[in-house]
Amino acid sequence: MIVPPFLLRTLYVKGSLGNAGDGFQLRLKNNLGSGYARELLPLTVDGVEVSPDQSYFVVDGAEVPFTDVGEERPFTLAKGRETVIGVRGQPLSEGKHTIGIGFVVVGLGKLGFDFTDYVSA
Repeated sequence: MIVPPFLLRTLYVKGSLGNAGDGFQLRLKNNLGSGYARELLPLTVDGVEVSPDQSYFVVDGAEVPFTDVGEERPFTLAKGRETVIGVRGQPLSEGKHTIGIGFVVVGLGKLGFDFTDYVSA
Protein backbone atom coordinates (compact mmCIF):
# COMPACT_ATOMS: atom_id res chain seq x y z
CA MET A 1 0.00 0.00 0.00
CA ILE A 2 1.31 3.43 -0.92
CA VAL A 3 0.35 6.42 1.22
CA PRO A 4 0.48 9.56 -0.94
CA PRO A 5 2.47 12.57 0.32
CA PHE A 6 -0.58 14.87 0.10
CA LEU A 7 -2.32 12.69 2.70
CA LEU A 8 0.77 12.53 4.93
CA ARG A 9 1.05 16.34 4.79
CA THR A 10 -2.09 16.49 6.91
CA LEU A 11 0.07 15.27 9.82
CA TYR A 12 1.83 18.65 9.98
CA VAL A 13 0.19 21.22 12.28
CA LYS A 14 0.15 24.34 10.11
CA GLY A 15 1.85 27.33 11.69
CA SER A 16 3.79 25.24 14.21
CA LEU A 17 7.22 25.69 12.57
CA GLY A 18 9.33 28.04 14.66
CA ASN A 19 12.60 28.57 16.46
CA ALA A 20 13.05 27.16 19.94
CA GLY A 21 16.23 27.37 22.01
CA ASP A 22 19.21 26.98 19.70
CA GLY A 23 17.21 25.24 16.96
CA PHE A 24 13.68 24.82 15.69
CA GLN A 25 10.57 22.76 16.34
CA LEU A 26 7.38 21.72 14.60
CA ARG A 27 4.37 19.66 15.58
CA LEU A 28 2.69 16.66 14.01
CA LYS A 29 -0.85 15.55 14.81
CA ASN A 30 -2.06 12.22 13.57
CA ASN A 31 -5.66 12.27 12.37
CA LEU A 32 -5.13 9.34 9.98
CA GLY A 33 -4.72 6.29 12.23
CA SER A 34 -2.23 5.05 14.80
CA GLY A 35 1.08 3.83 13.49
CA TYR A 36 4.71 3.42 14.30
CA ALA A 37 8.01 3.66 12.51
CA ARG A 38 11.08 1.56 13.10
CA GLU A 39 13.33 4.24 11.56
CA LEU A 40 13.19 8.01 11.20
CA LEU A 41 14.96 9.28 8.11
CA PRO A 42 16.98 12.51 8.24
CA LEU A 43 14.90 15.67 8.12
CA THR A 44 15.62 18.09 5.30
CA VAL A 45 15.50 21.87 5.49
CA ASP A 46 15.23 23.61 2.14
CA GLY A 47 16.63 20.48 0.48
CA VAL A 48 19.60 20.08 2.84
CA GLU A 49 19.76 17.00 5.08
CA VAL A 50 19.91 17.51 8.85
CA SER A 51 22.07 15.09 10.84
CA PRO A 52 19.89 12.62 12.77
CA ASP A 53 22.17 13.35 15.76
CA GLN A 54 20.63 16.84 15.91
CA SER A 55 17.00 15.69 15.56
CA TYR A 56 14.63 14.51 18.29
CA PHE A 57 10.97 14.03 19.11
CA VAL A 58 9.22 14.46 22.45
CA VAL A 59 7.34 11.64 24.21
CA ASP A 60 5.75 12.23 27.62
CA GLY A 61 7.94 15.29 28.11
CA ALA A 62 11.21 13.47 27.33
CA GLU A 63 13.33 14.15 24.24
CA VAL A 64 14.17 11.03 22.24
CA PRO A 65 16.94 11.32 19.60
CA PHE A 66 16.11 10.09 16.10
CA THR A 67 19.14 7.80 16.43
CA ASP A 68 17.43 5.89 19.29
CA VAL A 69 14.53 4.75 17.10
CA GLY A 70 14.60 1.09 16.10
CA GLU A 71 12.88 -2.26 16.48
CA GLU A 72 13.10 -2.05 20.28
CA ARG A 73 12.07 1.61 20.48
CA PRO A 74 9.78 2.59 17.60
CA PHE A 75 8.54 6.10 16.89
CA THR A 76 4.83 5.97 17.69
CA LEU A 77 2.33 8.43 16.32
CA ALA A 78 -0.95 7.68 18.08
CA LYS A 79 -4.18 8.85 16.46
CA GLY A 80 -5.33 12.21 17.78
CA ARG A 81 -2.09 12.94 19.62
CA GLU A 82 0.37 15.76 18.91
CA THR A 83 4.10 15.11 18.78
CA VAL A 84 6.88 17.71 18.81
CA ILE A 85 9.78 17.22 16.38
CA GLY A 86 12.88 19.32 17.02
CA VAL A 87 16.34 20.07 15.71
CA ARG A 88 19.18 21.40 17.86
CA GLY A 89 21.86 23.80 16.68
CA GLN A 90 20.11 24.96 13.54
CA PRO A 91 17.73 27.89 14.05
CA LEU A 92 15.79 28.95 10.98
CA SER A 93 15.98 32.38 9.38
CA GLU A 94 12.83 34.43 9.11
CA GLY A 95 10.78 33.58 6.04
CA LYS A 96 9.64 30.56 4.04
CA HIS A 97 11.16 27.10 4.57
CA THR A 98 10.44 23.65 3.15
CA ILE A 99 10.84 20.80 5.61
CA GLY A 100 11.01 17.13 4.57
CA ILE A 101 10.12 14.28 6.92
CA GLY A 102 10.50 10.56 6.25
CA PHE A 103 10.17 7.30 8.12
CA VAL A 104 10.16 3.55 7.62
CA VAL A 105 6.87 1.96 8.62
CA VAL A 106 6.50 -1.79 9.08
CA GLY A 107 4.38 -3.19 6.26
CA LEU A 108 4.48 0.04 4.23
CA GLY A 109 8.19 0.73 3.76
CA LYS A 110 9.60 4.23 3.34
CA LEU A 111 7.07 7.04 3.59
CA GLY A 112 7.72 10.72 3.43
CA PHE A 113 6.36 14.17 2.75
CA ASP A 114 7.40 17.77 2.78
CA PHE A 115 5.63 20.99 3.64
CA THR A 116 6.33 24.68 3.32
CA ASP A 117 5.68 27.11 6.16
CA TYR A 118 6.92 30.45 7.39
CA VAL A 119 9.02 31.44 10.40
CA SER A 120 8.21 34.88 11.71
CA ALA A 121 10.41 37.14 13.84
